[in-house]
Amino acid sequence: MDVHLVDGTYELFRHYYGSAARRGAPSGTAATRGVLTTVVALLEEGATHVGVATDHVIESFRNELWPGYKTGEQVPSELLGQFAPLEEALESLGVAVWPMVELEADDALASAAAVAGADGRVGRVFISTPDKDLAQCVVGERIVQVDRRRKLVIDESGVLAKFGVRPSSIPDWLALVGDAADGFPGVKGWGVRSASVVLARYGHLEEIPASSTEWDPEISRVMGRAERLAAELAASRELADLFKVLATLRVDLALPGGVDRLAWRGPLPGFAAVADAMGAPGLVQRAEAVAEQRE
Repeated sequence: MDVHLVDGTYELFRHYYGSAARRGAPSGTAATRGVLTTVVALLEEGATHVGVATDHVIESFRNELWPGYKTGEQVPSELLGQFAPLEEALESLGVAVWPMVELEADDALASAAAVAGADGRVGRVFISTPDKDLAQCVVGERIVQVDRRRKLVIDESGVLAKFGVRPSSIPDWLALVGDAADGFPGVKGWGVRSASVVLARYGHLEEIPASSTEWDPEISRVMGRAERLAAELAASRELADLFKVLATLRVDLALPGGVDRLAWRGPLPGFAAVADAMGAPGLVQRAEAVAEQRE
């Protein structure tokens, strides 16, 4: 079996801001309908084990660590108002849902990926999100990221090609470069290229020598400003360590509830009413058709 993990928050934002998702749906339900359509399409494509994670509350424990971390203040109220209905709709579709409060949806996806990856019955794990945070969960060709909109599958070699570092170094890379979407700036003077070159050699922040004189001569030759980079990192060491904590996904093996919980067995009786309410009765027929094919 393969396991498909979906970033419900990303999908909700994507469909909310996508004009196509707004056509023909009652006010306040367009994004929810868009996400349900995506999940039903995934089932039609053959997915048998599916889990969706959402940020039931945008804020998390990370807001207590860094005051600039992302909040729901700038999120339109109409969009925020669709999280709870989406979770209920997905449950009525018969899909496992993780509505996150203290942790984030990304943490739930990382936890589910770890559980699925440890299960010998699982062939591959597909994490459906383009979010760069989730690149740290990629393992070889078995646990991969999927950008369904761009039809891209990113395995470990893909992470290396995109970021210049291996998946295990992604939190370090984000700590240096920063993550505007999550609200932390990174270390002054460090950019994508410098972070990639240095971490490709040292792997993690803790392994980078404090003095540039101890750096690999090849790095100094390639970068040409090792002394400045080392000085900026030394001056911002505590912040860099904090940013790495923010970027490191929390894995709670008890959270997903095991791979068997992800098995999709068809829509529940209440799904028809949910689909009708958002002007998408066709989703009922599509979901039931998939369920009948698998009986």
